[in-house]
Amino acid sequence: MFSRLFTEHPRSVDETYVEHMGMALSFAGWLGLAALACLVHAFLPFLFEKTGSRIIDGLHDRMVRNRRRHAIGGLAEKA
Repeated sequence: MFSRLFTEHPRSVDETYVEHMGMALSFAGWLGLAALACLVHAFLPFLFEKTGSRIIDGLHDRMVRNRRRHAIGGLAEKA
């Protein structure tokens, strides 16, 4: 029961707990850099003009691409 709390969601996206933790930590790191770039940009608008949005776009693409890859892989396994 208790271990299910740590494995249910990762399994739903076809990852192990450790794989999911790595992916989430990677996203957290990139989001931290995006936040830092946006903070600097707020005070010095000539710096990091597109850095935050580029990072967010890249993370979104990565997440959507992973979902599609797993969905396609899942369909191939069921066929």
